[in-house]
Amino acid sequence: MSGISVNFAGPADDAAIRLLMRRQPMPGRVTVAFEREPSFSPGCAVTGEDCQVLVARSDRGEIVGVACRSQRNVFVNGREQRLGYLGQLRVDERFRGRWLVSRGFSLLRELHRESAVPAYLAAIVGGNPQATGVLVEKRRRLFPEFHSVAGYCTLAIDTHRPRPPLPCDAQISQAFSSDTAAIADFLQTHGRQRQFFPVWTERALRDLSDYGLQAQDFIIARRSGQMVGVIALWDQSAYKQTVVRGYSGWLKLVAPLWNSGAPLLRRGPLPRPGEALSSAYAALVCIQDDDVAVFASLLREVYTLAQARGIRYLMVGLDARDPLLPAARSYSHIFYPSHLYLAEWSDGGHLHEQLEQRPAYVDIATL
Repeated sequence: MSGISVNFAGPADDAAIRLLMRRQPMPGRVTVAFEREPSFSPGCAVTGEDCQVLVARSDRGEIVGVACRSQRNVFVNGREQRLGYLGQLRVDERFRGRWLVSRGFSLLRELHRESAVPAYLAAIVGGNPQATGVLVEKRRRLFPEFHSVAGYCTLAIDTHRPRPPLPCDAQISQAFSSDTAAIADFLQTHGRQRQFFPVWTERALRDLSDYGLQAQDFIIARRSGQMVGVIALWDQSAYKQTVVRGYSGWLKLVAPLWNSGAPLLRRGPLPRPGEALSSAYAALVCIQDDDVAVFASLLREVYTLAQARGIRYLMVGLDARDPLLPAARSYSHIFYPSHLYLAEWSDGGHLHEQLEQRPAYVDIATL
């Protein structure tokens, strides 16, 4: 372990980082590998600005760990605030231990001092007690403190079965490029009701076209000509892939029985180990006044759009307290629980203690 060094990744490290991502799946009820082909960097770029990729190298030059740090403006208690994001943390199982993680956080602490933010958002998937133990329960002195701020529910909604539109008193339509400025204004006006909702500008939304999100991927709800809800279908499969490695617990027992009976029940089969999920994200979810009927109608339109494009799973991510969540859970889905944390060093000002009781919204497409 004494030969481990932690430093910034360079372009020549890309292939080795992608190999590590393939080899180190995330544990849970469904074990999945979040792969990044053909390049690692686009998947980091969507997490925020000023993205920095750190790698741990063995004494033979082999990359045995990776983490990303980025920043972005979000709404905290309804006001714009610059926060950091820590993600893509992977450690080769042969080198796991607090010492390697400590070296990584030592470098992160130096970066934090150069461009300090009050806190960093981070997500830890359920069923990963090792990560929770190292980062939260038995943290070392140089680690930031990880404070739980929300339970996070990821739903992989099966789009196998066609569904009719839902009745709604709002008019539902796909967006045009000319709607981008109005969408940005709507997201800023109503997104601030959620903790950590990203601050989207017109330019930032247009820049997302480089990462697979076009104006026509947005579905808009209007009432009397005024926008009352927005959801986008964001397909990132060109640079991010989710591959099922296996099942555990009751799902391991049920999966073969489910797949054998799925055709009779007119349901889609569960993905088999080694199979990549054909998936896209229900992203930039913003609904005026938490109107559940508007959300349900928009989600149905995004579901139908995903199905028309041959996308098998629609990924939805919401706070466990979100009043919109039950409408999403009404669909047949695979459930992935996780937790959102604020990681704070001692100079951060204890932001977690200042949070008002609002549902959090961290966009699943940027995790």
